[in-house]
Amino acid sequence: MEPDLHELLRSLRVWDTDLPGFTPDEAPGDPLTLFGRWFAEVVAAGQTEPHTMSLATADADGLPDTRTVMLHGADADGWSFATHATSRKGRQLAARPYAALGFYWPAQGRQIRLRGPVAVAPAQEGQADLHARSTGALAAALVGRQSEVLPSREELERASESAWAHAEREPEAPAPTWTLYRLRPDEVEFFQGDARRRHVRLNYRRTADGWLKELLWP
Repeated sequence: MEPDLHELLRSLRVWDTDLPGFTPDEAPGDPLTLFGRWFAEVVAAGQTEPHTMSLATADADGLPDTRTVMLHGADADGWSFATHATSRKGRQLAARPYAALGFYWPAQGRQIRLRGPVAVAPAQEGQADLHARSTGALAAALVGRQSEVLPSREELERASESAWAHAEREPEAPAPTWTLYRLRPDEVEFFQGDARRRHVRLNYRRTADGWLKELLWP
């Protein structure tokens, strides 16, 4: 018998653990500092893959799309991620260079949401970022053709074997379409869950005079 989806959903509990506190009055004046602080805390808490995030884009018709990608860095230039410029998300960003990012860390009941314009990093930075990663990352980038229709698993296996050999033979091999992107946020929201549903939401909004902090109703 197939499991009943709705029964399963109703059986689940959220944040069945002790959650950290968050006092927004003590938050720093910029979101990057708080992000670094929360990231270090969630790593220490044992959150699995805390550097994964949802990336939301829109196509040329304004239709939304989302997927999970990896954070490559965060600094004064923005939050960075990478993909092929020829992939679906690469094409969408070329048509509409604006996106949103979302982190969810259930180990501490925390979310972080960002949105803002996206810029392409210089090509040499993108290649340097790729070559600082694993052999597997380079091999995957060398396979390319991301988001194209795949005729068969066998064709992928052949291409992957060839790319792995190439990456091991030439660890500095260029992947021409591999591109590093940076999202420079206009808004960053920090969400701290509360077991009694009195969630704390602190929003940073960029203004001409710097960052404005404001609380939001949960």
